[in-house]
Amino acid sequence: MSTRNPHRFAALLSLIGALAGAPGCVPKPVRAPEPASFPEMDRRDDVVDVIHGVEVADPYRWLEEADSEEVVAWTRARNADFLAATDALPQRQWLYDRYQHLWRYDDESVPMPCLLSDRVIYSTKKADQDKWVVHLKENADGEGRVVLDPNTWAPTDTLAGFYPSPDCRYAVYGVAHAGDENPVLHLMDLDSLEVLPDTFRGWRQSDVSWLHDNSGFYYGARPLKGEVPDGEEHYWQRVWYHTFGTPAEEDVLFFSDDNVKERFHSVSISEDGRWMVMYRAMFNKSEIWLKDLEAGTDPVAMATGMDNEYIVDIVGDRLFILTDWDAPRWRVMTATTEAPEKANWTEFIPEGKGTLSRFAPVAGHLYAVYEENASTRIAMYDLEGRHVQDMALPTMGSAGVFGYWSKETTWVQFTSFAHPTTVYTYAPETNALTVYKESPIDIDPSHIVVEQVWYPSKDGTRVSMFLIHDKDAPKDGSVPYLLTGYGGFNVSMTPYFSTVYAVWVESGGGVAIPNLRGGGEYGREWHKAGMREHKQNVFDDFIAAAEWLEQNQVTRRDRLAIRGGSNGGLLVAAVLTQRPELFTAVMCAVPLADMIRYHLFGLGNIWSEEYGNADDPEMFPYLLAYSPYHHLEKGTDYPAVLVTGSENDARTSPAHARKFFAALRWADADHGTKQPLLLHIQGESGHGGGVTIDTRADQTSRHMAFLMEQIGLEAPDTPPDAPARAQ
Repeated sequence: MSTRNPHRFAALLSLIGALAGAPGCVPKPVRAPEPASFPEMDRRDDVVDVIHGVEVADPYRWLEEADSEEVVAWTRARNADFLAATDALPQRQWLYDRYQHLWRYDDESVPMPCLLSDRVIYSTKKADQDKWVVHLKENADGEGRVVLDPNTWAPTDTLAGFYPSPDCRYAVYGVAHAGDENPVLHLMDLDSLEVLPDTFRGWRQSDVSWLHDNSGFYYGARPLKGEVPDGEEHYWQRVWYHTFGTPAEEDVLFFSDDNVKERFHSVSISEDGRWMVMYRAMFNKSEIWLKDLEAGTDPVAMATGMDNEYIVDIVGDRLFILTDWDAPRWRVMTATTEAPEKANWTEFIPEGKGTLSRFAPVAGHLYAVYEENASTRIAMYDLEGRHVQDMALPTMGSAGVFGYWSKETTWVQFTSFAHPTTVYTYAPETNALTVYKESPIDIDPSHIVVEQVWYPSKDGTRVSMFLIHDKDAPKDGSVPYLLTGYGGFNVSMTPYFSTVYAVWVESGGGVAIPNLRGGGEYGREWHKAGMREHKQNVFDDFIAAAEWLEQNQVTRRDRLAIRGGSNGGLLVAAVLTQRPELFTAVMCAVPLADMIRYHLFGLGNIWSEEYGNADDPEMFPYLLAYSPYHHLEKGTDYPAVLVTGSENDARTSPAHARKFFAALRWADADHGTKQPLLLHIQGESGHGGGVTIDTRADQTSRHMAFLMEQIGLEAPDTPPDAPARAQ
């Protein structure tokens, strides 16, 4: 999945979710759960596939059938084991109360001006609310009124996209359920607040782009069951055009691909409403076309061939194309709307030392957002491509610029491990940031220290790593540490404020976050060095990080927990099978674990470019060489492990978690009777867990308490509602 998407400021009302962590001191005996079912071994079937001439055992394939009575009963028993074990943890209640305190506060978003009117959209959330409420006011100085309150919906229904028309007379909004990432679009009149009867095609409806005259809009959707061969409804994503006031049956298929089912399509309409950029993407490659909406002529191909990635911004008759074409760390090209073809492009900002992650034309200035040593640098340019100045940011961290070219305000959002997310306005004339909105989280992070270190991986590659700890933490190896990472899909692990990490540090622990290969921190080559046949590099980088922490007396292996989710769940599962003695506790969240069959579950096949898949005889040996499910060795003394999955996960099937856990419990020397081996299949939850604050606080407090208990972190003596270190 690409992390670089066309800028759509007008289409977003984002909800920033903060997570938190746990405690420190004397190691305690590890607790194993005592449910009656634990000594019993799970059913193992004699299932063997022959793939490219190699026999591959799959004894727990029966656990792929989520709806079977046997699997339902088995999952219910495993969840009961998990609840019984975590109910008994002394840290859990303190963490639950702490998260509730930190995650419940009054908040208000940045105002979002409407393009073609004086109206302003903004959102608020009160401490006793789980969901953001959308407001509208007639002008910047006017009084707001509520136009959409998701708190009146079912508890697990969430707002998944809010797309006002350019004049904010109408809006399309999406409703998803329990984290399923399947928005259903609705159209409403923002004056009368009436939900209009219009309906739309397909499922996973999203990415709305309005025409400026409100006559209609474009949206993306996947086909319904029965419209394509069984199982392919996760693919064939298309763009439809909807005429205002009509039913779904009259929507027109606008942009699609009839040959490759994994390709994704989207459109973006320029700020002045005249131009449309059409994107066809697959993984980190794309093709782009430019369409003149005013003239109504056919789209002109700007770049095709699916060999690079492109993101286009339009200012007047100028095109600015952010691309990795002949530039692994990205550059900006420019052209005119009269001659948009790639042959006519010229270089505007050349490739530099840092990775150019975003280009933003805002309030009459051009901003290039770089990642340098996994932190943000923002450079300002003029329309001739001259570098004007670098923005003065508060400290090492992550920042983004947003706003409209035609509006006056330049917004900057900044965050770091010890700097809660803050929104500023920026004055280019003085190169000054002015605080617009500080984080309302009731926490004092002044005691948190952030270091960046470098260490050698197995093959000698230098890898950067952030260390987050208390300023008074001893440097004798006694501090319990949480090591976490991702290492895939070009995703960069840059500094951001996390209440999970902050609570972990205030409890006496430390956090280590290495910038593993496979990520995007150091450009396209860094990503390629951790994908497909090179995936083992990611695991080697993570293992080397753990070894460095011990060798440099940052922590000890008996005080070290590791945690990862999704592709990061694959990461920790793989290193668990390769070096189980390095860690005392492991949390493996919503993982990929069966890398031989992952592409057969849901939309998994779209990740073949990242991992390869077992149907390819060239990639099969690499996948089999590290697939965690296939490398759990009988009789191994594994550390304490918690595996989680989610019922409504739209990305990684919970079958991975079930199968991996069953194989782990069978392989472990003591079958989890001496150290806890637990599985939590989260109900009414998606890839990111539960959607209500109560559910998230419950899940996270149990998960983090599990890790704390194993490595000797205790809940602090301070009340859970006391600001951290506010002494």
